[in-house]
Amino acid sequence: MNANQLSADAGAAGVAAAIGEPARARMLYSLLDGHARTSTELAIVGEVSPSTASAHLARLVERRLVTMTSQGKHRYYRLSGPAVARVLEALSAAAGPSREFVPSTPAHLRLARTCYDHMAGHAAVLLRNRFEQLRWLCTRAEAQDEYEVTSAGREAFAELGVDIDAVRALRRRFAFACVDWSERRPHIAGALGQALLSMVLERKWFVQDLDSRALRISPAGRRQLRARFGLDL
Repeated sequence: MNANQLSADAGAAGVAAAIGEPARARMLYSLLDGHARTSTELAIVGEVSPSTASAHLARLVERRLVTMTSQGKHRYYRLSGPAVARVLEALSAAAGPSREFVPSTPAHLRLARTCYDHMAGHAAVLLRNRFEQLRWLCTRAEAQDEYEVTSAGREAFAELGVDIDAVRALRRRFAFACVDWSERRPHIAGALGQALLSMVLERKWFVQDLDSRALRISPAGRRQLRARFGLDL
């Protein structure tokens, strides 16, 4: 057996050992739904102390089974990608059902709301996903939490009234992933996120509540999101 084969076998054994520990397996299966979770939440899922959870998560990050994103004082963890999900799905019969994430966000804030100066909530996450599917937006190779607008996206956003050159000229981060409070999936923050929020408010696709961060979708907004992006909200 050559050195490459030995190295591959050792790597596979290390990954199997990382998954095989019960607490880590519970954490991994809880992430199978695509939502990000904090170490505190994963400690509860894994039925271990916070300090033990941190050690387990460091092992999972080391084995590239999960990735970690820092946001403020919180650290969010999610599966590294579809390959990890496929491995877990193949083991699901033996591991048992996963635990589902149940958001505690008030109902009137779940569909859409402001997050500082950008849009958050279910609608914002769906829009980010759709922009990637349409190849308007892509992640930067050197920074997976940073977004870049493609040439097709530049034209498409211009048709919506968003001048990408003007947005990029602002003295702030251009576009980055912000883990959504209720969805636990990323929406778009930064200068582009602010521009998109301004656009949907100016076009009256969404209306800002006077006494909260909630955004109410208008009948016109429902029609436009369905016609332009195939999103039925």
